[in-house]
Amino acid sequence: MCRKRALAATAQMLALLLASPALAWGGKPATPAPAPAAAPTKASATAQAPDQAPATPKKASPEIRAQADRMEPLARAAFWASQVDADPKDPEAGVKLSSALRALGRYPEAGAASEAVLVQQPKNVDALLEKARAAIASGQGFYAIAPSRTALDVAPKDWRAATLLAVGLDQAQRPIDAMEAHRKALQLAPDNTSVLTNAALFYAAQGDKAQAETLLRKAAAQPDATLQVRQNLALVLGLQGKLVEAEQIERENLPPQIAQANLDYLKATGTR
Repeated sequence: MCRKRALAATAQMLALLLASPALAWGGKPATPAPAPAAAPTKASATAQAPDQAPATPKKASPEIRAQADRMEPLARAAFWASQVDADPKDPEAGVKLSSALRALGRYPEAGAASEAVLVQQPKNVDALLEKARAAIASGQGFYAIAPSRTALDVAPKDWRAATLLAVGLDQAQRPIDAMEAHRKALQLAPDNTSVLTNAALFYAAQGDKAQAETLLRKAAAQPDATLQVRQNLALVLGLQGKLVEAEQIERENLPPQIAQANLDYLKATGTR
């Protein structure tokens, strides 16, 4: 694989800032969490206990819902599935069920959950964004374009719609349109870490490492910059031969063995 195609593949993997855990370059992805048991429906409850009336799920209070947002994805998915059972027309429950399913890697179901909300509310921005995120997370960015554009039409100043549109267009191999969408996102949120990082990785994949470095330096300076952002900066620096600074970032943020493996990769890549 040529260096540009390898970098493009790396950027595609890292650009999905959608609640995925950061991975060291030489590491293996975590084993996917087991799928949560399906939320009990009225039909299943009747089959299990024919002599008893099935319990009707109740809509939780705002306080309990706020607590549910802090749960792990498995528990969140079960909770929000019960809330959808309690009220299938509840848009908050549908959107948050979609988000939890996406975090579990259940992308088709996540898309279906957001689509169920859109049947009732076609211009629900949060549901549109979740549908786009599910498509991008599954590598099907083409199917993120329409919901992202609709969300941007409804909320023209929403940077989330612009950056998701950009990533979707990039996955659909439409780099000129993707660049325009990234520029739009940067205009809307010039200091947003996710916007900066997604744009930087796009430019890196296009071979413009200098622009990628500029954007990643700004992203790494933000208060909410993550380890992933700093690793991305180290990657782009290393690919430009700036190994001293890349090594400093690596050794400050990673255990010695992982940092050394990453540096060995950068050195090997730089000599090809």
